[in-house]
Amino acid sequence: MDMAKGLLGRTTGAVVAAGLLLALAGCRSGDGHDAAEHDGAQVIAPGRPGEKARTLSPGEAAKRQPDDKPNAADRAYVQHMVEHHRQALTMSALAPERASADGVKRLAERISAAQQPEIRAMESWSARYPAPSGAPAGHDHGAMPGMATEQQLKQLTEAKGADFDRLFLTLMTAHHEGAVKMAGEALAAGNNGAVEEMANEVVATQTAEIHRMRAMG
Repeated sequence: MDMAKGLLGRTTGAVVAAGLLLALAGCRSGDGHDAAEHDGAQVIAPGRPGEKARTLSPGEAAKRQPDDKPNAADRAYVQHMVEHHRQALTMSALAPERASADGVKRLAERISAAQQPEIRAMESWSARYPAPSGAPAGHDHGAMPGMATEQQLKQLTEAKGADFDRLFLTLMTAHHEGAVKMAGEALAAGNNGAVEEMANEVVATQTAEIHRMRAMG
């Protein structure tokens, strides 16, 4: 699967990067000679199975670390997921006054508690990695999977009691499934480690909530 390949590739890169930072200057090789031929910090790069470790300068080690530069898939995911989360917050905000089941009210509260910090994290990421000049702005909300239509939001706003509960669970399940799909696409095509972490969090959290909502429905 593309998602699995993306995870494996970045995980392998992270392991190599961590290994490069295992040791500093002053380490000695097994024969007692200095591992470094000159003064200055050095790092030990573990070799492949059956191969000896290599001593690298900090500059050489830095070149061997995986490229973490955000690409178009990372930027699209963050931009779209902010709007996707905001709609979930809009839907969840209706539950305290309109839902009848305590379970639905608690679910809506959990969704709000989880997605508000995620929005802040994604907005902080966007501020740190602004889109390059000339990049296309804006996007079609309707193209994002799982987004409720204006008519569906109107129906949810007008519903109350058990009718609200049923419609909320139906719409939010689809909404979560769309978010998981978007996260999977980012994991397969993205390149930035922070976006990978955010996408993995969405997959874990919202998959669990999907199972919970299906059991409640």
